[in-house]
Amino acid sequence: MEVIPGHRVMGLEAPELAMAAAPGQFLHVRCSDSLDPLLRRPISVYSADRERGTVYILYRIAGKGTELLSRVRKGELVDVMGPLGSGYTLPKKGEGVAVLGGGVGIAPLCFLLAEIKKLYGPEKVSVFLGAANYTAIPAVDQVRDMGFAVHIATDDGSGGFKGNVVQLADEVLGGSYPERVYACGPLPMLKGLARRLGDHPAAEVSMEEHMACGVGACLSCICRLRADGEEPRYAHVCKDGPVFRLKELELLD
Repeated sequence: MEVIPGHRVMGLEAPELAMAAAPGQFLHVRCSDSLDPLLRRPISVYSADRERGTVYILYRIAGKGTELLSRVRKGELVDVMGPLGSGYTLPKKGEGVAVLGGGVGIAPLCFLLAEIKKLYGPEKVSVFLGAANYTAIPAVDQVRDMGFAVHIATDDGSGGFKGNVVQLADEVLGGSYPERVYACGPLPMLKGLARRLGDHPAAEVSMEEHMACGVGACLSCICRLRADGEEPRYAHVCKDGPVFRLKELELLD
């Protein structure tokens, strides 16, 4: 199903995956029965209906693999591995929450917001969504329908605040971020958040990265981590992430 131009939602009947999936994890999806394209595509879990045994993914048609995936019809089989990777740490009762999503990075955050709503309701949660223009932001209505306060940023000013989501969050929050911050989006957005919030004790971000194997067996998705008083080390985004604490990531040049 197309949710906005170039973005699709696919539901997969997979009871075990639906039960096991946590916000921030991903599925490694084979897009074709042939060897072209050879590699699977990592796609975040968008939502999981555990009662119906259905897991949903939201993806942007960005190349041959996702274009082939968009041709799959109801009733056809899709080869997936997962759920893979580590997810977000859910907030504790009473903690304030800020959620920042850029473009299709909203996908794992929708799952996170659904889980937060079930636990504590939509209060004390501020959501900031952005993209180049308003028509490139998926799931805005879905997040609003869950009862969350949604703030929009667009690079061209076609909707909401003119600028990026980090600038918008600074303006709305007055520079005072809550106990929990969650983000997912393109690298420039995460770098901007790191410049603004790099020492936050409980800010978590999901890294968008090309992944060949999805299980940490290759070196295609290496990122660099740092810890106070320790030498920098390398980690696999697929296995050790894709969610990391922002203060541990070396994102800035």
